[in-house]
Amino acid sequence: PKTLLEVGGKPVLYRMLSHIRAVGIKDIIMVLGYLEGQIKDYIRENFSDLNICYTYNYSYAATNTAFSLLLAENFVGNSTFIKFDADVVFDKEILTRLINCKYPNCLCIDKNINLAAEEIKIVLGDQNKVLEAGKAVDPALAAGESIGIEKIDGQTAPVLFAELRDMMKNPNNYQKYYESAYESLIGKNVAFHALDITGLRWPEIDTMEDRSAAEALFAEAPFPTA
Repeated sequence: PKTLLEVGGKPVLYRMLSHIRAVGIKDIIMVLGYLEGQIKDYIRENFSDLNICYTYNYSYAATNTAFSLLLAENFVGNSTFIKFDADVVFDKEILTRLINCKYPNCLCIDKNINLAAEEIKIVLGDQNKVLEAGKAVDPALAAGESIGIEKIDGQTAPVLFAELRDMMKNPNNYQKYYESAYESLIGKNVAFHALDITGLRWPEIDTMEDRSAAEALFAEAPFPTA
């Protein structure tokens, strides 16, 4: 699984869980699918002190991130939570800023990036309010890219899961990304804001080229990082 690929001498998951532990978060929900046994074995050997609950997307080959996020509903309930994409290698400062951010619902965005069809592009209004979020957004209108790390507050969580649940009633939505639910809520006047993390490191590992670029990015300060 990508989350066990090494970057800077440590698996992606090691850096993520180490940062989570360092900022004082104890309770973690992991949605597993592909090669889930390898991930559980790694956590048992390296992070036995953390309270990690597992849920499983056994339809991972036919579904996408919206379906997987919905599977965390019974664990999250109406708690404030932070959502991570498991293939993003990031500086701990991103997580620290997100926790301390004044906005209840917040998407981390990078403004210094070349936007193309694949990126989740963000359009902002006044006071960093998110007006649009998705791959279909016109790059010319976008302020930056969402990096796949968000904070959702306890009042919004049940509303978000209700939106995801409604989406998944239709099998045609199984391949939707969770940002589709964010977009729907924004259209219903649920406020989302952006946290600018431009200048901090956060490579996403989708290809071997991405992994090589991440290795170069973290070569000087492999771990730990501020």
